[in-house]
Amino acid sequence: MSEILKNIFLFDTAHPLLFTHFYFWAFFAIVYALFALIIDRQKQSRGRMHMRNVYLMAVSWFFYYKTSGIFLLILAFVTLSDWLIAQQIDRTRASQAKSRAWLVLSVVIDLGLLAYFKYAYFFTNMLNDMFGLSLEVFDLFAYIGNGFSNSGRFLVDTIILPVGISFYLFQVISYTSDVFHGRVKPVKNILDFGFYVSFFPQLVAGPIVRASEFIPQLYKPFHLGRRQFGIAVFWMLNGLAKKIILSDYLAVNLIDRVFDNPLLFSGFENLFALFAYSMQVYADFSGYTDIAIGVALLMGFYLPKNFDSPYKSQNPQEFWRRWHMSLSRWLKTYLYIPLGGNRNATFGTYFWIILIALIALVLTGSWIATGIIAAIGLTVAIVGLTVPSHRKLLYANLNSFIVMLLGGLWHGASWNFMIWGGLNGIGMILNKFWRVMNWHLRMLIMLLLAGGIYAADYVWALPVLHLFKVWTLILCAGTFIHYIVWLIRRKESNTWLSTAWAVLQTFTFITFTRLFFRSSSNLDPATANQVAWETATNMVNQIGGAWDSRIILPFMWEYRYVVILFLLGMVIHWLPTKFKQWYRINFALMPLWLMVLCVVVAVFVIYQFITADMQPFIYFQF
Repeated sequence: MSEILKNIFLFDTAHPLLFTHFYFWAFFAIVYALFALIIDRQKQSRGRMHMRNVYLMAVSWFFYYKTSGIFLLILAFVTLSDWLIAQQIDRTRASQAKSRAWLVLSVVIDLGLLAYFKYAYFFTNMLNDMFGLSLEVFDLFAYIGNGFSNSGRFLVDTIILPVGISFYLFQVISYTSDVFHGRVKPVKNILDFGFYVSFFPQLVAGPIVRASEFIPQLYKPFHLGRRQFGIAVFWMLNGLAKKIILSDYLAVNLIDRVFDNPLLFSGFENLFALFAYSMQVYADFSGYTDIAIGVALLMGFYLPKNFDSPYKSQNPQEFWRRWHMSLSRWLKTYLYIPLGGNRNATFGTYFWIILIALIALVLTGSWIATGIIAAIGLTVAIVGLTVPSHRKLLYANLNSFIVMLLGGLWHGASWNFMIWGGLNGIGMILNKFWRVMNWHLRMLIMLLLAGGIYAADYVWALPVLHLFKVWTLILCAGTFIHYIVWLIRRKESNTWLSTAWAVLQTFTFITFTRLFFRSSSNLDPATANQVAWETATNMVNQIGGAWDSRIILPFMWEYRYVVILFLLGMVIHWLPTKFKQWYRINFALMPLWLMVLCVVVAVFVIYQFITADMQPFIYFQF
């Protein structure tokens, strides 16, 4: 009996509470049963709502402890500090300077914690490289823990990133900022605030819930209609299917093998694994948020939509409006607009350009990369000052580029993450200019680009140039067809074929940027840069090298289930939005006995795909 209680209440690194584990659903069943007793629909007084919030906060803290162990103390510290600071922001509102000083203190504490846990290895390596030192990382929190426990159980020479720290820190930053700007009133009760910060469905991987969206729900009575119940069940099943059937199966049976040893696989196999990874990361991340939205809805709370069929996007800018929507909105509200948005460049704009240039120098050791980034900022500044007609467009693009670079660095201090963020930023900027060009100029640019890359490939014959040559020739052919249609009709082509072409172009571009994203994931921070760059280089060399067409059909047969699942996932993803809404609503309105039968069948099918080693959610590491 003591062993059973130990397994239930003590943290076990080998068995964290994950949505894909049976233990989580047993945990949630108990939590929900007690929740149903507390809410009591007939007696929904203010006291009952407060009791509900306190209960869910306690449950959420237990959930986080079972997921992250002693790192619960970091969550508790952040909750207390930001609650106290928000009270001070409100009390000193009459003095703008004092109120802003409290806001700055909140941001410094929160981002300081994030920097310590996420970038300690980066800063240590930077100091060692710059000054010839041999410093090592030191886990201050582990040292304090050993002091309190009079033991050496916590390792002080390794810093482990707490699960979900980025997500709940972004939430508390949004809270203090919204209080400062008057978008929301400070929460008077610290237990209610603790519930907002730690609500367990979205605690460790989002969606990021802004204070102005969630805090008003703290004081609303519980309501769960028949349709909402059905929708909640649908989202939970949908998320489990995405995670276990699509994401985990594709990863274990192909993707991880190829990325671990790209040189053992042909160019076609590397290319297919790269496209399959785009499906894996979408199914994994959106699967988590689907489950989170469903679980929260069962308890009467609404979480924001986080994905909107992003692979239907017709350009990179649209993609980022559909992908991880809560982060995109957060970055727009708390970073892009303060930088000046599409109006102007601020001190922050040039501060970040200089800082990012220095980071590029440290990560690459190359003054060329640093000079390119610095030159972009200097060029924009000069053109903005001398050509007023282009000022707003240039400032908007520069601020967008900074946000995308910082978005890359948010994922980790790796040169590959910076490349990934930078490529997405460049893609967004080029698309903006492309859309305002006339078709004569578009065709001329594509011909010059294709010709230049073809000539470079002829001279140097590098795999990466082979790859770009094929891609640009395809783009050039598509642009030529659009150009001919435009010459005949003198207007943009809006047929389903042109839409499909734009969607495929965008999906291909996003997929190739993911090469750098995946190469930098799941790595020891101490060796991430070198390993990630080698992986990305090897995959590019394989994809851009000579292909043996004889292995394509054997590969398609050997990995037929992987291929079928990938294609099935893409078809479902591309289904019309109205059709998806139709079958969601019809599921929600089923008779209960039929819904129960569907749930039993779905769970049986889903769990046939469970792998021996359960895969953690990808975004847990961020």
